[in-house]
Amino acid sequence: MRDSAAECHQASADVESMPPGIPVPSRDEVLGQAIPFDRARWLTRLPSVDWWPPELDDCPTVAGRRRVDRNTVFAVARRSDTVEGRRHLLTAALVWGTGTKARSVARRADIFAAASAEDIDARLQAALGTLREEGPVAAYYAFNNDQRIKYLGPAFFTKVLYFAAHEPGAAAWRPLILDRFVALALRAEDTGEKWRTSGWTTPCYGRYLSFAYERAQRAGVLPDQIEAALFAHGKQLA
Repeated sequence: MRDSAAECHQASADVESMPPGIPVPSRDEVLGQAIPFDRARWLTRLPSVDWWPPELDDCPTVAGRRRVDRNTVFAVARRSDTVEGRRHLLTAALVWGTGTKARSVARRADIFAAASAEDIDARLQAALGTLREEGPVAAYYAFNNDQRIKYLGPAFFTKVLYFAAHEPGAAAWRPLILDRFVALALRAEDTGEKWRTSGWTTPCYGRYLSFAYERAQRAGVLPDQIEAALFAHGKQLA
């Protein structure tokens, strides 16, 4: 979806700390957020086995399923300065954000059926280059417009940006994940915005980052702890 006139109104300048009813997870809880996955379901839908990150095969097994956490995807992202590394980052971010349901995996894997590997490679390289050179808001615009990858919407390309730009513990202005659960929590927060649950424009994303970073400063935590708190609250509201 290409950016259009901003759907969000300007956020209030007076941003309070997180309300008492929304607990903020610890840093270890954020980095350890683990999602089960089914390797076999993914391998049949990737362009080739070369797109599968080897780090995922070392993930621990819980209740018969391997589980990938944020720390593992960060490790994959450290190799995103190469074509293979960017492919692995995309796959790892998709796996972490999807879970095990066959239908969910199939929907995410539509990305690979809709474009050639070379086209995906070129768009990933361009958008992540924009991230390094111009920052997260410009990179969001790139992924949402000229470097759009079909079926890779904001809820998932912000995961790619988040992992590509972060080192655990980093406090600088960096991307954060924005999905429908985060948006539901933002809508309930009375931020001064009219938050929709998909199709966010670049100005909306910029204001979300500003909101999360200011709340993080007030609470004495890192911004992705605020993102994780909003996500958990949004799931309760859904």
